Amino acid sequence: NNAAAVLLVLNALSEGKEAIVSRGELIEIGGEFRIPDVMEKSGARLKEVGTTNRTRLSDYERAISPETGIILKVHTSNFRIMGFTEEADLTSLVALGKKHHIPVVDDLGSGCLIELDRYGLEREPTVRDCLAAGADVVTFSGDKLLGGPQAGIILGKRAFLERIRLNPLNRALRIDKLTLAALEATMVKYLRPAEALADIRVLRALTEPVADVKRRAKRLAAILRRVLPERLDIQLVTGVSMAGGGSLPTREIPTLLVGLRVAFLSAAALEERLRRRELPVIVRVAADQVLLDVRTVDPDEFAEIRDALKAVLTEHKA
Repeated sequence: NNAAAVLLVLNALSEGKEAIVSRGELIEIGGEFRIPDVMEKSGARLKEVGTTNRTRLSDYERAISPETGIILKVHTSNFRIMGFTEEADLTSLVALGKKHHIPVVDDLGSGCLIELDRYGLEREPTVRDCLAAGADVVTFSGDKLLGGPQAGIILGKRAFLERIRLNPLNRALRIDKLTLAALEATMVKYLRPAEALADIRVLRALTEPVADVKRRAKRLAAILRRVLPERLDIQLVTGVSMAGGGSLPTREIPTLLVGLRVAFLSAAALEERLRRRELPVIVRVAADQVLLDVRTVDPDEFAEIRDALKAVLTEHKA
């Protein structure tokens, strides 16, 4: 995964040397992945600069010494610091790195290839943006916003990639052939952006117009109303989706939810029964309703949801 990619890059380019990073970018993401911990395991020495909310280019420059191995920029993909803030952008860091002959590594995290702001979403830096800014090495995930299998992807300049390729850790961390095949199948979709938006599920879920979600929600509600109609209350509820996966942390995406209430089961009990099935149905619970976010449900899953709900209600009724 991307944690492995970061570990490999740090070990190959900065083992025994300092890696300069802003205090505001010493992130933790899911699974207790912390940049300082990965850095320690890589053999690189952490050199913190700036403060949590303000780090200037001059902070990086003052930290440069003969012990500097890399300048590391980390995209804070799962949180935002608002208000009195300042950061050195990637272009400025690249210029600083060139001045002092120090490679600049950009840990992009989610690996977005599509300009999401074209679809009304928050602007996320893309892989193209990072490479165009001149980063020597860029790392990102194969899943998350990219929409493929879990993998860590490393792009960059040939000289640095060759050092990474020859590092013994590279063989220990390499992915298997099935993952490579799945990643290739995903990347081929991006050759035709319209095809990627239609076929890569995470992109489709993020960019689908809410009017289309509403039409699908009405269809799902009509199907579910035929399951014990006398004891099942179904409503369409407006709401919001969140991207999750450490991406777009502040963006609420309008959606339609199918709300379920059962006369003889609490929402919490219904949620648990749906979740514990052999094929789980994952829902939300709010205001004593079970909520199905239709932005995340495809039509070919309607029958499975119907059958799961029918089985749960029939079992309890019996």
